[in-house]
Amino acid sequence: MTGSAGASGSPSPSRPPRTTRRAVLLAGGGLAVGAAGTGAAWALTGSSAAAPDPPAPPAVMPPDDDLMREHGVLKRVLLCYREMTSQVQAGGSLDARHLHDAALVIHDFIEGFHEGLEEGFVFPRLRQARLVSGTVTTLLTQHARGRVLTQFILAHATASGVASARTRGELAAAMQAFVRMYEPHEAREDTVVFPAFRQLLSAQELAGLGQHFAELEHQQFGRDEFTAMVGRVAGIEQALGIYDLTRFTPDVTAYQPPQ
Repeated sequence: MTGSAGASGSPSPSRPPRTTRRAVLLAGGGLAVGAAGTGAAWALTGSSAAAPDPPAPPAVMPPDDDLMREHGVLKRVLLCYREMTSQVQAGGSLDARHLHDAALVIHDFIEGFHEGLEEGFVFPRLRQARLVSGTVTTLLTQHARGRVLTQFILAHATASGVASARTRGELAAAMQAFVRMYEPHEAREDTVVFPAFRQLLSAQELAGLGQHFAELEHQQFGRDEFTAMVGRVAGIEQALGIYDLTRFTPDVTAYQPPQ
């Protein structure tokens, strides 16, 4: 999962197995049963006065909070895309390794896992409840369009590809289109879709589904992939010179009232 483009080679996309993604999507059909079965121990603390307190369960993040945390990884890749697009538009060069690795984070973690959770668990429940159905349809369309853009970027983010001015321009346009779509996409999910989804679930279901999300991540990646992806994106940010957060702090001297 750590593959990135070499300076002189042609990278190939690192695709998650189809069976894994299919399993994630199909698992959504068992949401109610799985939440009820898995979540009981997490959401209910009922114990008699005479019984000793049970050991505290490990902290599990609610599913919507988990998805929004993963949106943070996406936002940081969008910043990388913005920076690389600006470099190309300013007539600068484009490093195939950085672009390919950024696109792989999108391909492997966002499209190959995060969106599978949304499509397998969140969107079906909202459609069943007839909530924000039009928004869900648009989000699914955007997922599909985003994958087309990602595949284009992965296919052309090569040493020979970025050496061509025409291809650099096409890559910049693809990154710009991806950013333009996903900024409002994730904002709408965070402020409308996920809150509506949370209201549909009981505390027991939320706890059970949060545990299930954590288990799916371990099954697919065998580790805490969120932390791994944050580290990968931080490395790309450092290479691009945008890791330092103070870079984004504006000088407001011109906007202050005269002394």
